[in-house]
Amino acid sequence: MTINWWTLGLQAINVLILVWLLSRLFWRPVAAAIARRQETTQATIDEAKAAQIKADAALADVSKTREGIAAERTALLAEATKKAEAAAKAALADAQVKADKLLAAAQTSIDRDAAAAKKDNAAQASTLSVEIAAKILGQLNSPTVQAAQLELLVKAISGMTDAERAALVAAKAQIEIASATSPTVAEKAEIKKAVIAGLGGSPKLKFVTDPDLIAGLELRSAHFVLRNSWRADLDAILKEMTDAAL
Repeated sequence: MTINWWTLGLQAINVLILVWLLSRLFWRPVAAAIARRQETTQATIDEAKAAQIKADAALADVSKTREGIAAERTALLAEATKKAEAAAKAALADAQVKADKLLAAAQTSIDRDAAAAKKDNAAQASTLSVEIAAKILGQLNSPTVQAAQLELLVKAISGMTDAERAALVAAKAQIEIASATSPTVAEKAEIKKAVIAGLGGSPKLKFVTDPDLIAGLELRSAHFVLRNSWRADLDAILKEMTDAAL
């Protein structure tokens, strides 16, 4: 087999020309297009990365904001709870104070009413006791009692000052001799004699009847009363019992 170097050389030249033509007319534009496409793709990738970075930053801001909102909400809730508890405690304390005042006022009122009722009961009991005693003593009134009361009257007159006795004797108005029952003529004479002797003069005397005296004799004028009766004694006892109840 013989090699035709001229033919081989021509074919090699044709291949070189073809390669040169392809590189000039095809590969360079294609390579340029590919390069441009790569650049565009890279730019898009870069933009996407930048957008991703911005999105991540925005997401981080949102997360941080949400955390801040959650923390603020928790703080607000805690503060509101604290204020509500403080207000509830204050209201409870105020209600307790008011309740204590009401209870104290009620207790004071109860104590006052109880004391008043006790005093009233004591006064009623004392009055009732005196009324019972008056009825019993009224049944005991007798000449002997009247004689004893006359002695007591004379003793009471002797206990007066000279000026008081002189004033009664010199009085223009009549001096009343009060008794629970109307004395007999003899009793009046005896009483009048004892009163004149006790006063040491001749006063104007007048007998009057006062059943409320129960028993006893009293001297009365416009400005003077010499009490000497069971009613006077019972009134004094009632006053002492009433004062003791207070």
